[in-house]
Amino acid sequence: MNLSFKILEGKKIILQSFTKDDITNDYVDWLNDPRVVKFSNQRFKVHSTDSCLKYLATFEGTKNRFVKIIQKTNGAMIGTMTAYADLNHTTVDLGILIGRQEVWGRGLGLDSWTTFLNWLLITGGVRKVTAGTMGINAAMVRIMEKSGMLLEAVRCGQELLDGKPQDLVFYGKFAPKKYVKKKTK
Repeated sequence: MNLSFKILEGKKIILQSFTKDDITNDYVDWLNDPRVVKFSNQRFKVHSTDSCLKYLATFEGTKNRFVKIIQKTNGAMIGTMTAYADLNHTTVDLGILIGRQEVWGRGLGLDSWTTFLNWLLITGGVRKVTAGTMGINAAMVRIMEKSGMLLEAVRCGQELLDGKPQDLVFYGKFAPKKYVKKKTK
């Protein structure tokens, strides 16, 4: 399993490694915007340049990936994705944040998701990709389902949103069998 790449290109987006130069005021503002982080536990934190640098540092020396999403039409960073790898099981848990609200609903999240998901399952040597969100997060549920992920589990009333219990839904997708590499002794 190798999650290294220089660039992944989708129809509408480009994925590249997130660097300290990407920690701009706009990026920090996304993380502190209640609409952007509404369904994320990031909503319980106050973010700063320093907290973002510390988070970025957690990826150094690991197989995990933190990438930026760049809109092809204008070269602007519109969001980020994370891929947390479990080398023992050849699985990856995928996450996404589209911070630029003006691009919401234009298919950039789906393009980013499917570009990274398919690369992981076909080229990256990953056996299975998983992801989860609150069931009320309709946009994220649509992305997971449109990308071919299947509902695997529901944790009923697991988290609170505005004081109301919300289900967490978990999705997964396996690599096509022809791409699964068998371990050699």
